[in-house]
Amino acid sequence: MTVYDFNGKTAVVTGGAQGIGYACAERLARDGAQVVIWDLNGDKAAEAAATLGGTSQACDVSDWESVAAAAEATGPVSILVNSAGIAGPIAAVEEYDVATWKQVVDINLLGTFHTNRAVVPGMKAAGYGRIVNIASVAGKEGNPNASAYAASKAGVIGLTKAVGKELAGLDIAVNCVTPAAADTPILQQMTEEFVDYMKSKIPKGRLVEVGEIADMVAWLASPDCSFSTGGVFDISGGRATY
Repeated sequence: MTVYDFNGKTAVVTGGAQGIGYACAERLARDGAQVVIWDLNGDKAAEAAATLGGTSQACDVSDWESVAAAAEATGPVSILVNSAGIAGPIAAVEEYDVATWKQVVDINLLGTFHTNRAVVPGMKAAGYGRIVNIASVAGKEGNPNASAYAASKAGVIGLTKAVGKELAGLDIAVNCVTPAAADTPILQQMTEEFVDYMKSKIPKGRLVEVGEIADMVAWLASPDCSFSTGGVFDISGGRATY
């Protein structure tokens, strides 16, 4: 396995208490990063951080004041992996609860904006940074009966491209990954029929493993990712058509 040198780098991982976020935090910590987990579940974040030898901050990414407070407590950040997110219910657009649709967008898209906004000034001051936003193949192709999730992840892709261009003149790379469905707690929010549908769309015939996503994120978070920015990195098992 490739080893990156993250010694001396502080890495914030949102949603790092479990799932994809935890896998990314574990990988970064293994390669020397000082990991700080920002998660809505403060107790679970503290437990995960202790396991990895890092620290944690209770943080609601949908609330700017909460993110700003976590950023101030953390200090300068070299790496941000924005993994906090929810799937939301499975429902046709005409039946989708309006408040719940907004909640999905607030966490997945507005949360990504908040965390990016919070760390960029420090990265500019340091002259270095790496941001990796976790999007989804659903943001490229859309999933029926999951309009809020698909729309929010499409927004993450657009946001990544915009911020990547804003910072392209600096040594601050901003990229996102678009995984297919992974076997994580977020999958438990979906019906068995919907999970089977998503798996059927993946030519490799299986769900992506969180460790596979973390390996891709590690490269994007490393100094080796020196020219790619504003990019969308597919890890969909062949599902994505563009």
